[in-house]
Amino acid sequence: MADGTVTGERGLVCSVDALATAAGVAVLDASGTAADAAIATNAVLAVTAQHLCGLGGDLFALVHAPDAGGNGEPQALVAVGAAGSGADPDRLRAEGHRTMPRRGDIRTVTVPGCVDGWLALHERFGRLPLGELLEPARRYAAGGFPASPPLAAAATRIAGLPGAGDYHRPGGLHPGEVVTRPLVGDALRAITSHGRDGFYGGAFGEGLVALGHGLFSSDDVTRPHARWDRPVGTTAWGHQVWTTPPPSQGYLIPAAAWIADRLPLPDDPDDPAWPHLLVEAARWAGHDRPTVLHEHADGSDLSAPARLAPRQAAIDHHRRTAPPSPAAAGGTTYLCAVDRAGMGVSLINSNAAGWGANLVVPGTGIFLQNRGLGFCLEPGHPAEYGPGRRPPHTLAPALVTDAAGRLRATLGTMGGDSQPQIVLQLLARLLRNGQSPGRAVGAARWFLGTGGFDTWTGDATEDVVSLESGAPTAWATGLRQRGHAVRTDAPPAGHAHAILRASDGTVTGAADRRAVVGRAAGP
Repeated sequence: MADGTVTGERGLVCSVDALATAAGVAVLDASGTAADAAIATNAVLAVTAQHLCGLGGDLFALVHAPDAGGNGEPQALVAVGAAGSGADPDRLRAEGHRTMPRRGDIRTVTVPGCVDGWLALHERFGRLPLGELLEPARRYAAGGFPASPPLAAAATRIAGLPGAGDYHRPGGLHPGEVVTRPLVGDALRAITSHGRDGFYGGAFGEGLVALGHGLFSSDDVTRPHARWDRPVGTTAWGHQVWTTPPPSQGYLIPAAAWIADRLPLPDDPDDPAWPHLLVEAARWAGHDRPTVLHEHADGSDLSAPARLAPRQAAIDHHRRTAPPSPAAAGGTTYLCAVDRAGMGVSLINSNAAGWGANLVVPGTGIFLQNRGLGFCLEPGHPAEYGPGRRPPHTLAPALVTDAAGRLRATLGTMGGDSQPQIVLQLLARLLRNGQSPGRAVGAARWFLGTGGFDTWTGDATEDVVSLESGAPTAWATGLRQRGHAVRTDAPPAGHAHAILRASDGTVTGAADRRAVVGRAAGP
């Protein structure tokens, strides 16, 4: 379709990189499951899009398997590592830190769960051999791949970084130049040959322990980092909207959708009442996130109607009433896959911010996430940095089922704190306004604050609604009239993708053009 919507007769894969999408499509064409396709796609992204994700990051996923029972409830995969047993918040405070360091400090690193996530996903829902799924990524790592324009631009931020020699070029890396990552290829081969022991018990695990100088023990690294859990969900716009449980901030998606479903959203999203009501829903759902989100929080309680009803009732259709939400680009990639049998996978993998902690495990070429930035340094806070603790996460994939429990949609985005806000807009466009995936994904967006990871904790001067270039002109005027501070020069908000599955099994989807080299395709 002209709006970017793609139809897949035997399934569909969407990602930020055409090479990764092609790997997933080849898996579907070989009769692999959507889970197989998601693993193959993510593995290629871990090689070709290190500025967004990688083996050194965490992973969340939702899987809807039509033959798995559960009344249509998807299964939630939480592949999240913890802080090392040597984590010491008192030392950070004594050094003058009020928030977690973000880059260049090993203490912001948590053990990555990505590889354990792949293995758990494959064990439960895979069909093809793991080595077959990882082989395209290994070939790109060993033989090379052309640098995408976003990768080439991001490589300027790691010029001279120890261990990042794959990206170093005289005069900088240029789009189209071939990048090889042989050490990452070795890591993928080790996973194929020896499973998790080839990664967590091999060169990567040993290197992380050495790099930590006492922060991480061997047991910290080799203990399991993935678990299956119940998803968090609610009913909105005649569908069931699902996401991953804490430590993910995903509960904000069903919470805001529940509120928005009870507001008079106009039929035309260009009407300024549309962003006003969705902004209010997002703010009321999330303004207390720093207080309530931690690894032991109950996502179902946080998105319960009894908790949300007073917030919905406080919304004025004509003026702002929500509390402040005062907001560094994220480093995350989202992908989704649906196969011919109706299995759907919504998966997100991330370095946290950009290249992560700007630390590379020596001898591996693997960049480490800085997911510890989600921890708090307030003594006694439930999300306080400490040994064996897992930080609050911005990663928030989504999945939708219909009233009969059948898969209806997989969707998600990168974007730090703004992920639930972007997904809320996609849900409203797809489910409330009936737009195609291409039109919904391609439409202009708003987000709170200035993006990144400080939406709910930043300076009050940044308590704004940011509008992408190309947003309807009526939005800015209408939002200001309703009491919102507005920024109109915001950069692109996230790389979102969506796949819809109709009741007759027809699959349509779209990859976000904001990703430049993204692609939606099917076998």
